[in-house]
Amino acid sequence: MQMQIITNEKTEANLVEAEAHISAEDFDKALTAVFLKQRNKIQVPGFRRGKATRKLIEATYGEGAFYEDAVNDLYMANIQKLVDETGVDLVDSPNVEVSEIGHDKGVTFKIKFTVKPEVTVGQYKGVEVDVETPTVSEEDIDKELEKIRADNARIIDASDRAVRESDIIKFDFKGFCEGEPFEGGTADDYELEVGTKRFIPGFEEQLIGHKINEEFEVNVTFPENYPSENVKGKPAMFKCIIREILGKETAELDDEFVKDISEHDTLAEFREEVRTTLNDKFSDVKDLNLENAVAEKITDGTQAEIPQAMFENRIDEMARDWAIKYYMTPAEFAKSTGTSLANYREGFREIAEKQVRFRLALEKIAQIEDFQISDDELEEELAKMAKDNRMTREKVEEIVSKEAVINDLKTAKALDFVKEHAVVTEIEAKYKPGEEPGEYDIVDE
Repeated sequence: MQMQIITNEKTEANLVEAEAHISAEDFDKALTAVFLKQRNKIQVPGFRRGKATRKLIEATYGEGAFYEDAVNDLYMANIQKLVDETGVDLVDSPNVEVSEIGHDKGVTFKIKFTVKPEVTVGQYKGVEVDVETPTVSEEDIDKELEKIRADNARIIDASDRAVRESDIIKFDFKGFCEGEPFEGGTADDYELEVGTKRFIPGFEEQLIGHKINEEFEVNVTFPENYPSENVKGKPAMFKCIIREILGKETAELDDEFVKDISEHDTLAEFREEVRTTLNDKFSDVKDLNLENAVAEKITDGTQAEIPQAMFENRIDEMARDWAIKYYMTPAEFAKSTGTSLANYREGFREIAEKQVRFRLALEKIAQIEDFQISDDELEEELAKMAKDNRMTREKVEEIVSKEAVINDLKTAKALDFVKEHAVVTEIEAKYKPGEEPGEYDIVDE
């Protein structure tokens, strides 16, 4: 079976319209294939299931009884070939309609493809950027050592005293906003390390000083940017009862402590290891800051009429990636935070649009510079993907096309090229140990 292209033209900046035809002979073969698959399910009066002929079924239920399934089969069998032959660079599912159909006519499809836009990039060699560059101080090392010490604290029962900061507690709470309970505001035996700021501002501080089985109230105001429309910006009251208090008993920061938690014999040796670790981490942060700085500059200088579908697809990816961390779908995660799926998705829009623009710019730069990917580079990347995802190499190739991997490698080369040629001014960093770069930066890796 073969789909013949009749017309193929670009009608708008991001739209290609094509017309394609399946011959009457091939259409008849597809109809017969559908009939053979479905005949045992079709009841014709006076005949047992599976005994009626195709002509009899079409006479009983109409000439088009098998049209829809046959058309779908033909389209699915030919669409990739059609995409390849028209040379379109799809960014969304094609819009398809059947313009003509019949036993003696075959099938004619009208197909609209949304495609990647033409892209113009501005300066990308020698872009001037200010980059926050963190350096490791002795104070940073001290703070990291204290964090390590706290992380290795022994957990002890502290039910004989009141709650302190850093205690791990279990407590019940029931929230009320404007006198009424609200969704997501109630929990029993909720576990919390006091002081980690997992709750809204002002909540955890009010837990300190209360004892087991004591009933008390916590009064707070939800932030204006809180995701739930029902409570954001409003005062709320929580009725709370502490059920369990666990304290932390920390060891002295000395040679004996270091021997217990590491392969080193002295605190001095361990301190140098912490210095090296922080230097590596700060170097990674500096590199990420550089990537985002050049991304801002290049994105600002990029011109393209980008189809909305590209933005929406990226938003969907980001919403899915975030929700899956909590083993939820985007809809489930939105509901758990008391907001709508639309509002949840909208929160990703700004960074998603920047990422799409920067990706298109990098693809254009890779094209201008004519970056190539060797067979060895492709093989190395496929092997890495297999290892990272605990798959066989063959399974990776089933899921991801080589063309997509090659394109990713080319854009990575483009990013490296831009960074290498950037004119960088290093400035004092705001980053400190315990802080992390943003979950979604402009550079989409």
